[in-house]
Order: sequence, then structure tokens, then C-alpha cells
Amino acid sequence: MKELREAIAEKIASLRRANKMTQAELAEKLNYSDKSVSKWERGEALPDIEVLVALSELFNVSLDYLVSDKEFKPQPLSKSQKQNRAIISGLAVLTVWVIATLIFVFCQMFAHIAPWIVFIWAIPASSIVAIVFNGIWGKHWVTFLLCSVLVWSVIASFYFQFLFFFEPSFNLWQMFIAGLPVQVVIILWSRLRRATSAKK
Repeated sequence: MKELREAIAEKIASLRRANKMTQAELAEKLNYSDKSVSKWERGEALPDIEVLVALSELFNVSLDYLVSDKEFKPQPLSKSQKQNRAIISGLAVLTVWVIATLIFVFCQMFAHIAPWIVFIWAIPASSIVAIVFNGIWGKHWVTFLLCSVLVWSVIASFYFQFLFFFEPSFNLWQMFIAGLPVQVVIILWSRLRRATSAKK
């Protein structure tokens, strides 16, 4: 049997590559630095047992597979596991809209106002929830798309908030100009991450 450190190093590296992740992306999911991941993969250090458990859950393999030199391919996520993740993510986003609806109904019943603006604000709130769950289970290109939705929906929410509740005297459309540099940053960040992934 290979030395434990060498076996773990090979497994972490192969699992990461099989899941098309960079060392930085894996480190981010484990709340460690990419230097730590690099040391694990070179066999210079051993991850803690908590990290090994997190790796086994993340890559859907057993602890026995991680710490041995057994030669078998890690099992991909089953269809039901993928569906469960999609359902959990969907329920989390739906919760935002349930809360928005309850606020709307409560205000209509007791305050005799119809704050439909809560549904506008539910869009960026939903985007934040989706970004969180996609960061755990999803693909990075979806995160960049959701970040764009978040930026523009926040600006639109402020636009409608000012337009219908404060009646400002200035041109509100200029608020959308602020979103342009942020969108450029998101695009550049996306390209940088893609380039980094291609190198590793």
C-alpha cells in the first residue's frame, strides 16, 4: 500500500480535476487557502479529518476511498441527488417569494396599503439566495450570470422605489449607468477565473 500522504494527495488531485475545479475553487468551498490545497496535493501536508469528511461529501466518495490506494472511479452524483439539490435550491428561492407575499398581504390587511414594491425587491433577494446555493453545488458560469441579475435587479429596485414613493425631480434612468462598470468587473472576473481554470 502506498504511503498514506501520497495516496491522499493523489486522490484529492484526481477528484478535483475530475470535477473540473481549480485549487482555488476547492479551497473556497472548504474555507481554506489554495496554498493548503496545493500542499495536500503535493503530499507535503495531510488535511484534518474534518477536511477529509468535507471532501468525501463534496466529491461523493467514501473516506475509505480517500485514504487508500484503491483504484476505482468516484461515483458521479445520481439523478436523484441532482434533483434533490435542485429542489432544495428552488425551495430556498421560493421562500423569498413566500415572505414577500406575506408582507404584501399583511400590509393590505392591516395597513390598507398595497406595497407591490416588495415583489420587485424579491428579485435581488432571490438572486442572493441562488448565488449562495450555486456557490455550494452549481457551476461558476451560473454564478457570474446570477451576479449580473443581482446588480441590475438592485438598481431596478431602487429605480422603482424612488419613482413611485419619493417622486424625485432628477432623471432616474441615470441610476442604470452605475451598473455598467460593475457589469464590466463581473465579465472580467469571469474571464480571469476561466483563464485560471484552464491553466490548472
